[in-house]
Amino acid sequence: MKTVAVRADAARDMEDRKAFVTEGLESGMSVFILRKGDEGFESIGRFESIYFEDGQPVDDRVAYCTIDTPEDQERALSLAGRKDTVIVKAGDWTVIPLENMIARFRSSGTRVFAEASTREDAELYLKTMENGVDGIVVSVDDPSEVSAFKGLCVEEEDSVLTEVTVTGIRQTEMSDRVCVDTCSMMVPGEGMLVGSYSNCLFLVQSESEENGYVASRPFRVNASAVHAYIKVPGGRTRYLSEISSGDSVVVCDRSGKSRAVSVGRCKNELRPMLMVDAELNGRRYSIVLQNAETVKLVTRDGAVSVTALKPGDRVLAEVTEGGRHFGMAVEETITEK
Repeated sequence: MKTVAVRADAARDMEDRKAFVTEGLESGMSVFILRKGDEGFESIGRFESIYFEDGQPVDDRVAYCTIDTPEDQERALSLAGRKDTVIVKAGDWTVIPLENMIARFRSSGTRVFAEASTREDAELYLKTMENGVDGIVVSVDDPSEVSAFKGLCVEEEDSVLTEVTVTGIRQTEMSDRVCVDTCSMMVPGEGMLVGSYSNCLFLVQSESEENGYVASRPFRVNASAVHAYIKVPGGRTRYLSEISSGDSVVVCDRSGKSRAVSVGRCKNELRPMLMVDAELNGRRYSIVLQNAETVKLVTRDGAVSVTALKPGDRVLAEVTEGGRHFGMAVEETITEK
């Protein structure tokens, strides 16, 4: 995950510096550059602090570099592997020095943060050389301008969904099922990408539709059994058994539009389950779901309950090539069955 930090140390007035922290917290930022002596600001909220004094970091694990000349660039590049974090402020030659630093620092263990005064610049720095910098330092004159950077690093890449054809539904043994309760509301057609195989994640709808027997719970997805993969931010997967309060997962709608949400609670309970088998281009996939009418798979036109599902139905899933290694996509031949 990339980081957005707010520079609050540069303002002359203490109340203005405090306002930078307040505005940043309200905009979802959790890292702040503070002036030495402003430790009292830490009582405003919970966040990570980087202290500066006379414009330079107090912690020798952090470096701050202004790049105006080729010599400045060489000094910055020499810090690769020697510092935990290097914060860069570039002059007129903005992108080229960043490209050089991203290339040099990529495998060094040192994070590169770029100072930005506009959201447009920040978005450019985050995409430079595809991977971009590790973080942005928001440097603006007015605390009210901080909110323009809200959500800068939490946008999730959209998913590509395709239709797979259901080939069978059968009962399995009672199993440990995981309900994922999020801190966000979902709507019909929106849910989580889950599956028994890492290369086929079914779109399991949230419990957002009204039901005559139980109240809707639009914050919840009755996901699958503990063994299943679930998509999380950054194009990664995790096992459902690993997900817990405070983690982030991906929520997706039938168009593939995706967003990251926080997990408030996971419920692991023994429940009757069904195995749903599906096929695409001769390849077989499956998902295990609770045998309950509120559990639904999403289709192009709506959603179908697992209890009404039948062979020939077409449901949405994210189908990929290759496999996974510790949740990361890898290009190798892996067979799951």
